[in-house]
Amino acid sequence: MNIQFRESLEAASPPTTKTAIADCDIHPARATRTELYPYLAKRWQHHLEIYGVHAYQGMMEGPPYPKAQPNASRRDAYPPEGGPQGSSLSFMQKQLLDPNNVQLGVLNPLNTGQGIRNHDLSAALCSAINDWQIDKWTSKDKRLKASIVVGNEDGLSAAAEIRERAGDKNFVQVLLLSRNVEPLGQRRYWPIYQAAEEAGLPVGVHAFGFGGNPITPSGWPSYYIEEMVGHSQCQQSALASLVLEGVFERFPKLKMVMIEAGFGWAPSLAWRLDKAWQRLRSEVPHVKRPPSEYIREQVWWTTQPMEDPERREDLLDVINWLGWDRLLFATDYPHWDYDEPSRVLPAGVSDTNREAFYLGNARKLYGIS
Repeated sequence: MNIQFRESLEAASPPTTKTAIADCDIHPARATRTELYPYLAKRWQHHLEIYGVHAYQGMMEGPPYPKAQPNASRRDAYPPEGGPQGSSLSFMQKQLLDPNNVQLGVLNPLNTGQGIRNHDLSAALCSAINDWQIDKWTSKDKRLKASIVVGNEDGLSAAAEIRERAGDKNFVQVLLLSRNVEPLGQRRYWPIYQAAEEAGLPVGVHAFGFGGNPITPSGWPSYYIEEMVGHSQCQQSALASLVLEGVFERFPKLKMVMIEAGFGWAPSLAWRLDKAWQRLRSEVPHVKRPPSEYIREQVWWTTQPMEDPERREDLLDVINWLGWDRLLFATDYPHWDYDEPSRVLPAGVSDTNREAFYLGNARKLYGIS
């Protein structure tokens, strides 16, 4: 969505969308610094009071432009009762869920403690976030479903958290971030994929995170725009790692969702991987099929930020390659680059594909009737 349109939303309510939709990337926020304390042991409350600033910044100190509240969110999304954007269920209902006929909303909390080097603290914070999602959000609005947040740098404790939440209908996926200590195909993360596959839960890989390295392979960028565009590069690296390390071959029932990094780059990445695999497949005998086959069978994509080519029909070509059954609509509410549901698809899309795009694909993937 362009900036001019974003500015115009500050003075107007979102238009009513008759089509029922699933919003697969909603970011709930905490209203206060201590909102998680009721879900944390006294030990960790005490720890955060003494060391909290350093603990929370441990995963954020590297990126020069972290996407954090309030600057990254819509200025019209401040709740009337106060607090940061995305922290009020009643205002989210009024501004997003009700006017857009959202039948399913998937929560993807950020700034949760994922990636913190103190693995025990990370696990405690992630578990608290999961309890908080139920207590504040999903138990109060049945349209909302949560993501299991895990301390992803400790694969064993992350897997334990997944197994503890497995079968809880409040949760529909596991949430990871794209920037980690190592590429996501590395074996340190395999316990997460095993637990998710056993539980029948997709694994969402959301843009952001911080593994200690810049977003580029050669150093830190100068501008926020470079950081934002770079998320697609991070997702490509993560997906290539998952394919080439054999994650999809080892876990054939695993489903991955690439979140908030676009999808227009997927065909070219798949083509390049296939070409290289044809010539170098002896190096990776565990990758038994062309990489594009794994990608098209085991990967889904959220739409935001939606590609907006000059020739709108080019967008349809990309979607046709991916498959209309692989796209999950998302707004990224309440962030500044929010995608308005009624404006993302070009004209001429069939009713069948439109329904799948907006709602059907998400219901099928997440098992929501």
